[in-house]
Amino acid sequence: MCAQERRPDEDGRDFADAMWSVPSYLLAGMAIYGGIGWLLDRWLDMSAFFPIGIVLGLVLAGYLAYRKFSR
Repeated sequence: MCAQERRPDEDGRDFADAMWSVPSYLLAGMAIYGGIGWLLDRWLDMSAFFPIGIVLGLVLAGYLAYRKFSR
């Protein structure tokens, strides 16, 4: 079978891409929203926004990963 006749889901790259992308989404979501929460904590002199940002980032990134990779 030549390379042009192979379907993308037969060579296993889709699974490997998803296995690298999902943790990347989760870590990036936690880092971005956690960072925003940390900045809000410093600006407002509180301590509630950082953990809220971490959890919110994890949930939103999980949702994005689910939407992208659920076919």
